[in-house]
Amino acid sequence: MRLKPGRPDLGDYARFFDLPAAGPAPLTVTWAGVTTLVVDDGTSAVMTDGFFSRPSLRQVGLARIAPSTPRIDGCLARLGVRSLDAVLPVHTHFDHAMDSAVVAERTGAALVGGDSVAHLGHGLAPGKVVIATPGVPVGLGAFEITLVAGEHCPPDRFPGPIAAPVRPPVRAKAYRCGEAWSAVVHHRPSDRRLLIVGSAGFVPGALAGYRAEVVYLGIGQLGLQSERYLLDYWTETVRTVGARRVVLIHWDDFFRPLDVPLRALPYAADDLDVSMRVLARLAEQDGVTLHLPTLWQPTDPWI
Repeated sequence: MRLKPGRPDLGDYARFFDLPAAGPAPLTVTWAGVTTLVVDDGTSAVMTDGFFSRPSLRQVGLARIAPSTPRIDGCLARLGVRSLDAVLPVHTHFDHAMDSAVVAERTGAALVGGDSVAHLGHGLAPGKVVIATPGVPVGLGAFEITLVAGEHCPPDRFPGPIAAPVRPPVRAKAYRCGEAWSAVVHHRPSDRRLLIVGSAGFVPGALAGYRAEVVYLGIGQLGLQSERYLLDYWTETVRTVGARRVVLIHWDDFFRPLDVPLRALPYAADDLDVSMRVLARLAEQDGVTLHLPTLWQPTDPWI
């Protein structure tokens, strides 16, 4: 099969970047690339992933990689984040979890996940790594978070658990997938709920019985799957939890730093055009609003 050259043009989807900046709101969500999200009520906040280093493709392919503390600190400052209640990697590939322990240390957060995450947080203070039980809510500040077992979107290039402490710099393959999660985030003071699906994979029936008004839906590699797969993914996530708004994440080229304009992943790695065409049709059928997030912008996706 011949590879399609180039990459999708984000200008074709300008109308989807329409989430308004949040005014006074009980709860905001801010996107910082890939599946890094800050959910914040002004006094309590949690973050998924916290991936800011974004090493180049050349570095990832040919060298050893490690967290960049200047990039991490710069991005935390840009987000206005000084403290967090938790950092939750959605799985432990480098483009999600490489920086998570550093972010947790910088912000005083608990690092939350499975056994693979514990091998990334081995240098944190005692009690700062929380091993979650799938399906059991964990109280973190103003939030109750339930990690639900998921799957990585095929193909998973580094499958399996992380079985020993990771001490960067290391090859990218040291960051194996580990446990893949969907996170149901319940903000107790406002009774608002959102679902964060970090990878475009699913376990059939895993989200049955959960509810969320908003879904932040990971679509990395989704455009390379069959249309049947896209339909099943939408059904097992958006339809299952009864969401009325969907924000698409994990479509940006994460080999570029966040201080240059975002661009989509190349067609060789994903096909955003396919994902947008199919998901826009499904959203219209279901009466769901579909959006792309704007980098660094706090939004209130419940309004």
